[in-house]
Amino acid sequence: MELRHLRYFIAVAEELNFTRAARKVGIGQPPLSNQIRDLENEIGAALFRRLSNGAELTEAGKAFLPEAQAILLQAEQAKKSALRAARGGSGRLRVGFTSSAVFNPVVPAIVNAFREKYAAVELGLGEAPTAQLLQRLDGDELDAVFIRPGSSDVLQARCQLLAEDPMVIVLPARHPLSQAQTLPLGALAEESFVLFPREAGVGFFDDIIAACRRVGFEPRLGQSAPQITSIASLVAVGLGVSIVPAEMVKIKVPGVCYIAFDGEAPAARLALATRRDERSPTVRNFIAQAIAMQRNSTGNDQLAE
Repeated sequence: MELRHLRYFIAVAEELNFTRAARKVGIGQPPLSNQIRDLENEIGAALFRRLSNGAELTEAGKAFLPEAQAILLQAEQAKKSALRAARGGSGRLRVGFTSSAVFNPVVPAIVNAFREKYAAVELGLGEAPTAQLLQRLDGDELDAVFIRPGSSDVLQARCQLLAEDPMVIVLPARHPLSQAQTLPLGALAEESFVLFPREAGVGFFDDIIAACRRVGFEPRLGQSAPQITSIASLVAVGLGVSIVPAEMVKIKVPGVCYIAFDGEAPAARLALATRRDERSPTVRNFIAQAIAMQRNSTGNDQLAE
């Protein structure tokens, strides 16, 4: 029994006339009659009584009709589900992000736009440091991650650069330099730095150290912050100074001030990382959404492979 047999049967049941039913399904009347006869032989019961002016359903036909309609409806729904999955319109997407990434407006904009466009996709979100996010991406625990990459973080992943946020200096409010409008990086040469652990984001950490070395000093590493969003709180109690993405100014911590750089300064790159061999249409749709939002916000499209 094939789906076409059910379609032919339903057409005859609706028209109660073999000739009209044949026109409806686009075949000749004799082939339609043969197909219905084959179906009746397979079932083992007559589905129609042939009349001089048409046909009528038998008791077997009346019982068979709602079942045949349900099967065709289910088959159509299965086809739509398969096509939706093939186009990335269903399934699951696991997205990770660093604690500082969400302060850049492009990240919530990408996630919200994707949720609106692909409402049937189950979206899971999780926060972790860049190093852990990349490990979980490589281990197939996450599908896409928003990271703050350094030059060495993206080697194992496909990275779409979304933004290069300026960095700012974080000082205790009572610091002698806290009233400055701008400061060169070299002004921090004698300060103790509060940074997150290097293993949390090797590339990002190393970029800050490299920027200090380029202007002629080796940064003195003091208190380590458990994560980048904790840095301002540690600076506020006088444990040192720091450098953070400018978006972190949105964290209103009493007792600190944020000062722009004068001259050369490190930049905080924001990127969406996915597996290089990714084949999921859902993930590809998410990448496409990120590229579209990045183009709208910056007017360019840069891909770091």
